[in-house]
Amino acid sequence: MAGIAFTPKLSADDSLPCDRPNLSKGYLAGVASAESNLLRSAQFYNEQKIDLHLGGRVAAIDIHDGQVEMADGARHAFGALLLATGAEPVRLDVPGAEFPHVYYLRTVTDSRALVSKALASRRAVVIGASFIGLEVAASLRARNIDVHVVGRETIPMERILGTDVGKFIRKLHEDNGVTFHLGTTATLIDEQSVTLKNGDKLQADFVVVGIGVRPETALAARAGLAVDRGVTVNKYLEASAPRVFAAGDIARWPDRLTGESIRVEHFVVAERQGQTAARNILGQRERFDAVPFFWTEQYDFSLQVVQPETILRWHPGRKSRCRPARDRRIKGREAPCCPQRLRQPPRAICF
Repeated sequence: MAGIAFTPKLSADDSLPCDRPNLSKGYLAGVASAESNLLRSAQFYNEQKIDLHLGGRVAAIDIHDGQVEMADGARHAFGALLLATGAEPVRLDVPGAEFPHVYYLRTVTDSRALVSKALASRRAVVIGASFIGLEVAASLRARNIDVHVVGRETIPMERILGTDVGKFIRKLHEDNGVTFHLGTTATLIDEQSVTLKNGDKLQADFVVVGIGVRPETALAARAGLAVDRGVTVNKYLEASAPRVFAAGDIARWPDRLTGESIRVEHFVVAERQGQTAARNILGQRERFDAVPFFWTEQYDFSLQVVQPETILRWHPGRKSRCRPARDRRIKGREAPCCPQRLRQPPRAICF
């Protein structure tokens, strides 16, 4: 960051910062390389005097003394601190969920392991029929894996996107060879199958679980920061202690439209919050007021959602013509802008 001579970045991940949403999309499908998925090269961080500490976990934060303590005992002093610890996948709590062929997807390491398993497999069961689960299903179908999707809901993504869009997405997947098992849950996983609550038994070489995430707030809570289903921040993304900021999946901030405290678990929000927090660390008083936006890509179909009442549908084969599409069950407003522009700037780095 301009104006700061030395910027450490501490991460438990063992790889360089990457385009995390692509881990369930192009990278998993085999159409994007590991190199293309990096946000920046290692050389960039060196040139910008950003000191990356990868593969290390922060054990404690001393707000009063301005110190971060690592699990190995190392300490780092700070004048300002940005917490961007993200969210951790919710773990499936059924017998057999601990088997090594049961996968979760959050990091580059997770995605690499999943790709390796997919290359040697024919059948997969995906547990969870929301964004991650359906993106994983589409990517595995690109690798000619036989995919069965299990979900509690009766219509995929209906709670977020409404009935009509949910039915459209289900048909999209069925047209691409996915089999759905909805209105039920997994009750048992063994070495070769998944047993469902309705009695069905699905053969599986491996299982992918995508049933939601929880914000990683334990570190903030131990440090004495205000936590309420996320780290509570003000309109400048500043937490309850001076010179401490939070961004991304953990941040709960006052929405400029409703005044309510909200938390959004999507990459673009994290990118933009990182930019705002960085400028505020440098002394600006910039309110975070970007409209929350997220998207999903499945097969050759992309769908964009804004704040979250407006749905923009990007039709396959007509990517240059973008138009608003409103579900009857969603309180919506038209936003006639092109989805390609909504994500700008696409490669900002969150510290």
